[in-house]
Amino acid sequence: MTVWDVFRQKRPFIIGMVHCQPLLGTPGFDGSSQNVLYRAIQDAVTLEKAGVDGIMVENMCDDPLGTLLTLEETVGLTAVATMVKNVVGDIPVGIDAAFCDCKASLAIAKTLGCQFVRIPVFVDTVLYSGGIIYPCAHDCMYYRKQIGAEDVMILADVQVKHTHMLMKDISIEQSAKDAVACGADGLIVTGTATGGETPLEMIRRVKKVVDIPVLAGSGVNSRNIKEQMSVADGAIVGTALKEDGILKNPISFELTSELMKSLRK
Repeated sequence: MTVWDVFRQKRPFIIGMVHCQPLLGTPGFDGSSQNVLYRAIQDAVTLEKAGVDGIMVENMCDDPLGTLLTLEETVGLTAVATMVKNVVGDIPVGIDAAFCDCKASLAIAKTLGCQFVRIPVFVDTVLYSGGIIYPCAHDCMYYRKQIGAEDVMILADVQVKHTHMLMKDISIEQSAKDAVACGADGLIVTGTATGGETPLEMIRRVKKVVDIPVLAGSGVNSRNIKEQMSVADGAIVGTALKEDGILKNPISFELTSELMKSLRK
């Protein structure tokens, strides 16, 4: 099944996160790339067995995150994504080069045959803990064309979590319309931080002004998933599936199965 098939189905879809353990060259790296690969494989297999519709691989634990990946992070994320792609079956796999390296995401996806990427800062100008991030839509779309990756779906965040808009008078509706005009294939709406519930009203506001899929990008769990998916077309879920809700812990099969059952029942 392709990611386009997943997005066109009438039921809500769930993308589970494989959060890489800290990669080579980052402050949190434990000295063993094999440990990083093993955990990613373990999490990907667990997500697939529990029935998620897609998997996204992200270097989420490389704190503090930069705007662009280092060479070591790029190699590490590619290695992890390669292993994940090899162990899962027919479900789509995507890439998120955090915090917002659109070229690395697209290059890895194109090389490995992954089907989608997440671009956190597509059309907005934002402030985060590392400074100012400028929108990358122009570079992203031109680069996708240059490397022949038009079949790689772009999921673009609008007014993404962990950031503050520099121009606060820009509404989320305007960000959403700008993202569609620049070529986004799907939009992601988040809460203020990882694990923070995405406000339903924000999803509704975006849904009213676009005709592409809109995903809840944070805070979805087994308790609120029915309500969230009554508005959103799908969700990206990570922290809620981890043992004890801790980011660096393994994915729990029980929690993931509970989430999927809560959605499907």
